Amino acid sequence: MTVRAETGAERSPAAVEDLRVQYVERSDPQAATAEPERALVLAADRDLADRLVDDLNAVGYLATTAPDGASADELGPASVVVVAPEREGAERKLAQALRRSPAFAGTPIVWVARPETSELARSDAIFDDFLELPYTRAGLSARLGVARRRFGHAGGDVLRRGSLVLNLSTFQASVGGEAIELTYMEYQLLRFLSSTPSRVHTRQAILHHVWGYDYYGGVRTVDVHVRRLRVKLGEHASMIETVRSVGYRFAGGT
Repeated sequence: MTVRAETGAERSPAAVEDLRVQYVERSDPQAATAEPERALVLAADRDLADRLVDDLNAVGYLATTAPDGASADELGPASVVVVAPEREGAERKLAQALRRSPAFAGTPIVWVARPETSELARSDAIFDDFLELPYTRAGLSARLGVARRRFGHAGGDVLRRGSLVLNLSTFQASVGGEAIELTYMEYQLLRFLSSTPSRVHTRQAILHHVWGYDYYGGVRTVDVHVRRLRVKLGEHASMIETVRSVGYRFAGGT
């Protein structure tokens, strides 16, 4: 399956660049059969923590935040840890404890740094890499991918929902064993819906999660893409269910 380019006049320059970066086609014949990898978020700023969770989920991870006051021993293993700490705050100390924990021995720890702390992030031995604010989802995904490959993670994750299979690394999709050709936004829409099976999403929520908060278009964009997606899904079109007066949900299995 080849993901075709799809841009629109209503998209801001930053969003177009975000889209362009993610369109780079990659091939990976060794696709793993795994659920989305877990990402652990440590952030002092609650708004930033919520944004990181949303963005990580949108690029294919299953993201959670560490409970307040949690210790390293209380946190389960993760594929990547994303930290947005204050200079000497609890999040940095917890990241330091995770670095020493055997359960996180093969886990990259990435600092999401404000511009004024980026130089410190470059030299801090606790962290394996850093990403400077403000970031794009494409930049976040790419940076975490680089950090994970450095630790030997191939990144060939596959999301399976009933007869639907999405390769999260190569942007390939198939349904009922047949490959389907999707545009980038169609793929991202299908990925977002299928990542939370049975959960109902409003059109506005879908627009924000898939197109981003800087997209200038209206919610009708969602309806248009759903309609196109259903055409390509053919006899499997019912896996995207309309919830009247609300939005859509994925009903194609778990």
